[in-house]
Amino acid sequence: MAQPLQGAMWKQLLQRSARKNLTLQGQIQEMLVSAILGGQLKPGAPVPSSRELAFELGVGRITVVLAYQQLADEGYLESRERKGHFVSAALLGQRMQIRIAAGSQQPNVPISWAQRLYQRPSAQRSIVKPANWQKSPYPFLYGQFDESLFPTAAWRDCCLKALSVLDIRDWAPDQITRDDESLVEQICTRVLPRRGVWATREQLIITVGAQHALYMVADLLMRESTRVGIEDPCYPDARNIFSSRTAQIVPLPVDDHGLMVDNRLHELDYLYATPSHQCPTGVTMPLHRREQLLGLADAADLVIIEDDFESENNFSGNPIPALKSLDRNERVIYIGSLSKSMAPGLRIGYIVAAPELISELRALRRLMIRHPSSFIQRSLSLFISLGYNDAHLKRLAEAQKERGTIVLEALARHVPQCTVTPLSGGGSCWVQLPDNVPAAELAVRAAERGVLIEPGDVFFQAEKPAGHFIRLGFQSINARVIDEGIATLADVIKDMQKRCQPSKFG
Repeated sequence: MAQPLQGAMWKQLLQRSARKNLTLQGQIQEMLVSAILGGQLKPGAPVPSSRELAFELGVGRITVVLAYQQLADEGYLESRERKGHFVSAALLGQRMQIRIAAGSQQPNVPISWAQRLYQRPSAQRSIVKPANWQKSPYPFLYGQFDESLFPTAAWRDCCLKALSVLDIRDWAPDQITRDDESLVEQICTRVLPRRGVWATREQLIITVGAQHALYMVADLLMRESTRVGIEDPCYPDARNIFSSRTAQIVPLPVDDHGLMVDNRLHELDYLYATPSHQCPTGVTMPLHRREQLLGLADAADLVIIEDDFESENNFSGNPIPALKSLDRNERVIYIGSLSKSMAPGLRIGYIVAAPELISELRALRRLMIRHPSSFIQRSLSLFISLGYNDAHLKRLAEAQKERGTIVLEALARHVPQCTVTPLSGGGSCWVQLPDNVPAAELAVRAAERGVLIEPGDVFFQAEKPAGHFIRLGFQSINARVIDEGIATLADVIKDMQKRCQPSKFG
């Protein structure tokens, strides 16, 4: 049974329940709500006077007064003239009636969900990353948030501007199937031209990240008889999404220039490809192969799904135009991301395709989520239009180039027995391990030493691919600790190789 709060217990509760990123008034409000809902403050019970609580917490009395007023407005407290504030009996009474009603029902009969599930997404192979990865000293993980590179001041400025009265009138209503017009304009005029792509408003739709884009495309275009070609290795969740629609998944080999273009493509309905930076190897498809691919697509009536997930990150400063830029017959469905270079948590991507397809994608998106957050869209539009995006991309490219160089030098110095795919940009590198070093086991043993890596097996269609590979991400690790982290990884590899060596007495 919860004990009533007395004296110094208030300060302990404040330290335990309130988030530090809130204002002091907000922390006090959260503390009181927690105490009310947790049962420490009973319905009808008085709360300390504002003067008393201010003394116990060591804060100004006005801060407590404002917190009490806010909670009274929200129905958690009720004010009684000349007596003070009391916990609302009405609010807690409603909650108690619900609990009593729920507890008086007959015992539930368990549902056999296993018999009702048409598919089990949890059983699919996908990339797994620890929830607390930021606490690791050497997080070589791809696509994660790096607070040192995030443009905090610029993003805050854009969010505040999006909260102006006029802007709120634009983005606050239900947009139904529409996107923020200013963001669409910025993508069409400032983002896509970097990739040599020119699109109209009718050819573009905003999505909740690139993965949502892939899901909608698959939902709209693929069924059990659809033959879909994927790179092997490739992005695991693209494979998983397509596999949930059709079993006709055709793995296609990749070489030093990306996807190999040959007659196998004639047998496909759709092809998923990452020509700018092949996932996960990072290699770039040269221009002549892109032209060959598009020519074959025309001849075979093939539609290409281009995932340009790292379009902005090229170390040379002169990236090859997107495959979509060469498309003259609308055979390429182009998928891009705005959050990949900013912060994964923003979840904003887009699709560029034929107007007829975009129209149907809008109707499908309405059934799923209606539209992505209009507030985030407006803030991103401002971020691009004010020049913040250009400055951020330049800073990101410089950081990735520096970190990528350090990674390659450290690998050559500490683990020369590994084969590293040359880097042309992006935030990761693809490494082939010695034959006697299984990637999955290496990942487990390295994590015990604080080194987080991504085993490469999950990127392949076969559960046990030929060769052992890992992907080393360097966008989210501080440049100062890269060499030390690679050296630690090298020690783990050496220990594993020693265990594999036969004894001279055997």
